[in-house]
Amino acid sequence: MPAVRDHSEHVYRIAHQSSAAASSPVAASWRRCVTLHGLAPEEVRSPWRLTDDEFRQAHERSGVLVAEAVAELDRLFAVIGRAGCCLLLTDDKGVALERRGAAGDDIEFRDVGLWSGTVWSEASVGTNGIGTAIADERAVIIQRDQHFLSRNIGLSCATAPIRDEAGRLAGAIDISTCRDDASEATVSILSQAVRDAASRIEANLFRRAYAGARIVLVPMDRAGPALLAVDRDDLVLGATRAARQRLGLDDRRIAAGVPAADLLQEEPPGDGGELPDAERAALRRVLSRANGNVSMAADLLGISRATLYRKMKRLSLN
Repeated sequence: MPAVRDHSEHVYRIAHQSSAAASSPVAASWRRCVTLHGLAPEEVRSPWRLTDDEFRQAHERSGVLVAEAVAELDRLFAVIGRAGCCLLLTDDKGVALERRGAAGDDIEFRDVGLWSGTVWSEASVGTNGIGTAIADERAVIIQRDQHFLSRNIGLSCATAPIRDEAGRLAGAIDISTCRDDASEATVSILSQAVRDAASRIEANLFRRAYAGARIVLVPMDRAGPALLAVDRDDLVLGATRAARQRLGLDDRRIAAGVPAADLLQEEPPGDGGELPDAERAALRRVLSRANGNVSMAADLLGISRATLYRKMKRLSLN
């Protein structure tokens, strides 16, 4: 077929131009597919498919992700399901864990492999919404002839990665359509919908991980759930990726202890508790600011180190 041959030749030409790969995420993905994964665009290949046992194990490993995403998948599919779209939730390897699709479209989507238990990584089927979003760890649109394999140029995909409570890649959510009339404007709308859904799933995962903590919203201009989990003493327990980027947080700094009030440049909220609790919280904040150095904390408080040690012992602070 001329269209297939033309697409394959175009992919090869671009993939071997390092300058094109440096300036275009799609070209960079095509280059990875050729040089890293050893794929050929003219190959007639379907996505890898897991055995029933492998799929069950993958589904179990991502049980928390699935549990927090199913309601969002159902809500989103209720909006886009009649538009000839297929909705997939994958793990961080591109394994399709959950699928939503209209029965009338099932044959078409099954033929291209958009089905539970298939693997949509770049290594499996080249450049595609899911695999490229996972490889680049960012939301992507891969429309028609931007796909690597010539057999997939009828697809348009909008995908967003999903991150867990520590900001690590947990999976992806994808909307795909085989419709010929899927314009750039339409796919852009689908992309916004899928990014919003990913943000809500990330927020669900974060709140589940820190169910007993106070959740604080970090003011931000750009999209993304910028959330902090804070304990009763105003120390940060966890932060989403967006909050980490906004506030310069990482696992080491969180583990060392940092007051939320310092990060947000505001006075810590009163907890309305008893005086010992308030004093304990205040001491923990000062100790955190002094990186655990008791002498420095005592100086900040204007008291002797011996007095601070007595207070710490009375309040069971180690």
